[in-house]
Amino acid sequence: MTRIIADISVSVDGFVTGPDPGPDNALGTCGEALHTWAFSGDPDDRRVLCEGTARSGAVVLGRRLFDLVDGPNGWDDKTGYGAGEVGKPAFVVVTSSPPESVRLTDLDWTFVTTGLSDAVATARELAEAASSDSGKELDVVLMGGGATIGSALDSGLVDTLSLHLAPVVLCAGTPLFTGGAPRILAQRSVTPTSTATHLTYDVL
Repeated sequence: MTRIIADISVSVDGFVTGPDPGPDNALGTCGEALHTWAFSGDPDDRRVLCEGTARSGAVVLGRRLFDLVDGPNGWDDKTGYGAGEVGKPAFVVVTSSPPESVRLTDLDWTFVTTGLSDAVATARELAEAASSDSGKELDVVLMGGGATIGSALDSGLVDTLSLHLAPVVLCAGTPLFTGGAPRILAQRSVTPTSTATHLTYDVL
């Protein structure tokens, strides 16, 4: 069964970017510290990263995040989805209007203008097709940004929440949670490393 997994790195104080994020400073001031684990040589960090990339049948992201990863300082042949893994699942972008052009033309982009629920439904169809083609069960991964994941949780679209808690306090930036309905979580796993604590929860 295809799961919907929200997967994101977050600071101890709940931010998914540092202060002042923008096109030339995608993760904000000190925000790169959130993703140190993704480039770590620690075997547990590598396992979490590789397993997460391998299970991704389709990936959902918001338009602002798309503009960063597809921008001139975004992903390339060495750093992409899954950091150095440079995975190439189908990508579904939630947007009010599709871009006029795409830089990363080697990736499979679908732009959904009818809201997050439709984007997740589209991603589920793509993940199920990829599962059928590959012979293994693949999932939909919501990679962000924070507002997209927050909205998905609030709408009851998420089955599993995977947080990579970085040992950094940013004090400002883009918060992961800004309100919405309370959600009860059941802790599935905890994997501590020197660069992050990897937390996985089932959303009840």
